[in-house]
This record gives sequence, structure tokens and C-alpha cells, in this order.
Amino acid sequence: MHSRNSNNTSSAMKYLLIVCALAALALAEELIALHYHESVGIPEAARIKQAELATDFDGSRIVGGAPAAVGTYPFLVGLVITLTTGGTSVCGSSMLSNTRALTAAHCWWDGRNQARSFTLVFGSARLFSGGTRVATSSVQMHAAYSPSTLNNDVAMISFRSVPYSNAVRAVALPSGALLSSNFAGAWAQAAGYGKTSDAAGISQNQFQSHVSLQVVTNAACAQFFGGIVVPSTLCTSGAGGAGTCGGDSGGPLAVSSGGARVLIGVTSFGSSRGCQVGFPSGFARVADERASGRRARRLPAGTAVLALLV
Repeated sequence: MHSRNSNNTSSAMKYLLIVCALAALALAEELIALHYHESVGIPEAARIKQAELATDFDGSRIVGGAPAAVGTYPFLVGLVITLTTGGTSVCGSSMLSNTRALTAAHCWWDGRNQARSFTLVFGSARLFSGGTRVATSSVQMHAAYSPSTLNNDVAMISFRSVPYSNAVRAVALPSGALLSSNFAGAWAQAAGYGKTSDAAGISQNQFQSHVSLQVVTNAACAQFFGGIVVPSTLCTSGAGGAGTCGGDSGGPLAVSSGGARVLIGVTSFGSSRGCQVGFPSGFARVADERASGRRARRLPAGTAVLALLV
């Protein structure tokens, strides 16, 4: 039999535990997926290659999106990555000119795994065959890139000149008023070579995929990811389970402006819980990177982004 004091003490302790538990939940930040190559890129590369060998395969995996025929996103460039371990991984990138492409820094170095070279794949839905294929080891990561937070997750790829065609074309970069826009509320298109769902492997007869995503404010994104979200981050809503997924890393997020596709983000991170949990997708904000590069080097407008960044 408990005394009144004992009951009061027990109630107080229960209340304190509840308060502490709620406080812990409020302070918790969603973890982002790290160490891309071993967790995503290498197994994705193996599945894609197996599917391409098995059938007529056309490749990519945006979650909640639709197939995109070759040439719909002529600036989307596939990356087949050779790691220093000898392993093979995959990413995406965006063509900026005949000799430059932009990707995520974690595609080159993810904190554990270092790439030795990229094979860029232009104008093809297949990653392991077809299209124009160019190998390079000339990659410049952002000087302030952090593999532990994926801040400043951008890198410039240099390669020998590739001619333009209907299926191979550079994307425009932000200029003018777009350099200072946060794009919140705007609808943008992501395209890539990643999975179509958390459970999906690489299935047969699939094309490059794309999806329309609405840009959200960094404040809204920080409610999920906390301090991972910095001014150079851009996020899109995960409503309806739509977003980027494993294998999409480094690929483009673009808006339409003045009749042109304008690159505003480089696919960077998502929740460690998976792609379909309804959390935002994270991108490196191209407009911020370009503006900061111009300020740092006093560069004229129209100069390509990453080769200029400090």
C-alpha cells in the first residue's frame, strides 16, 4: 500500500519523464544518409549493369516521377565511377558547357571512398553502354565541402570537348534576379538515374526518370534536418513520397525561365530512413554557389560556376 507522498512522488516522476521525452523528440534532428558509395552507389551500379545486360534497359529511378525519353533532359549526364578500391559506383551530373559538368562532391569523395575517375555518359539512357562516353579524372570539389554534413556538396568536372546535339545540350545557370532568388514555392524538375522507390531494384524497360518538386524554404527544411540546412542548401517538399533517391546524387534540379531550363540545385542528400518517408530532398544551391564565387573572385556574370569557387 502506497502513502499519499509516495503517490505524489511517483506522479511527479512520471510527469518529469514525459517532459524529458518530449523535449528529446523536439530537439532530435533527422539524420541524413552519408557514405554514399558503399551504401548506395556501388550496389546501384551492380544492379544497373546486371539489368542492362539482361534486357533492353533504359535507366533511371526518380521516386514518384515518370519516365523521361532521351533528350528530354539533354543536360543530364550519367557518371560511371571507378573508385580507388577498384569498385564501381554511379551518380548523375549536369552539363554546363562542352567541357564542364557539375555534380555532387560526395560522388568524388564521400568521406570514406575516393573516386579515381569518372566516365561521363552523354545522350544515352544506358549507363554502361551507348551514348558519347568520356573518361576524366579532372574534378574540383568546393573548397568548403564537408562530407560529414554535405554542406557545399558541389564539384566541377572538366573533360575533353563533346559536341552538342538534340540529346546533348548544356543547361543555363542562374543570372540576374535569379541569383538572389530562394525559389521557395517554385516548381522545379529533378532528373536522374536513381531508384524509383525504397524497395525497388533496377527493373527492366525503364527510362531516365523525372519528377516535379516544389521548393520549400530553408526554415521548413530545417524542421526536419536541423543544422544540416545552411544558406547554400536548397530543399524540395517530400509530400506524397516524391523526391530524389539513391543513384540520383549529383543530378540536376532545374526551373524553366525565359524559355530555358535553369539549373538551381545539385542533388545532395535525403533522409537516412529512405526516399518515400515524405521528408524533403536536399540540394546544393547553385545560385548561392555562383554568387559567392563571383563575389570571392570579382568575376563577371556568365562565368561557369565551380571552377571559380574558393
